[in-house]
Amino acid sequence: MPVTILTPSVEQRMSAYEALSNRAKMLVTGAKLKPTITLSREFGCEAFPVAEELQKMAEETTGEQWLVVDITLLDAVAKKHNIPERVMLSLGTYKSRWLDDAFATFSPNWKTDADYYRLLCEQVVMIATAGNAIFVGLGAAIITKGMENCFHFRMIAEQEFKVNSIAKRMKISKQDAELTVLDQQKERDKIIRNVLDADEHDPLYYHAVFNNSKLKNRQIASMIAGFVFHQK
Repeated sequence: MPVTILTPSVEQRMSAYEALSNRAKMLVTGAKLKPTITLSREFGCEAFPVAEELQKMAEETTGEQWLVVDITLLDAVAKKHNIPERVMLSLGTYKSRWLDDAFATFSPNWKTDADYYRLLCEQVVMIATAGNAIFVGLGAAIITKGMENCFHFRMIAEQEFKVNSIAKRMKISKQDAELTVLDQQKERDKIIRNVLDADEHDPLYYHAVFNNSKLKNRQIASMIAGFVFHQK
């Protein structure tokens, strides 16, 4: 069963993406960047609900529109637009340096689907540069690790929590959910390792790690918002 059913439709997010993309094109070298947040998670953690709660808090705090970015949104954008040309035209000198850093993390032995993931990296860097974005997955914490306006967080959980969550959201048996959690996590780890030559489980990539089975989604979002928007 496709895992894209775990996230809502991208239609309401497309206009926000366009506005953010246009803002990225107008940025000049040395301009103060707006914050970007990345949410990494073990498969089965409820990162998208946390991102939606965080989006509300961010918009209330800043008075500006924020965008939740995941693979379903970027896939929709790629189908709708000629992304490679538009993205490359929108990247300035200082943003290209971050792209060079991102591409440098690619495993030298990795060839499969290279163009796709290079495009994904370009999109992640462009959006992170524009700011006011919350990434769910995509290896964004690793891709943007050199960007000072980015704040990185990871969600983990006990296996039982992840299995129950997937069973409920995908409407499948717990037995099927357990296999799905194991298979999807293994595949996710393989992609990050092969593409970015990194271990997403390494806590040193993140400002903080949250246990989704011990904390409610709104609590996690509140703590992230408190850190990002109320630093002294």
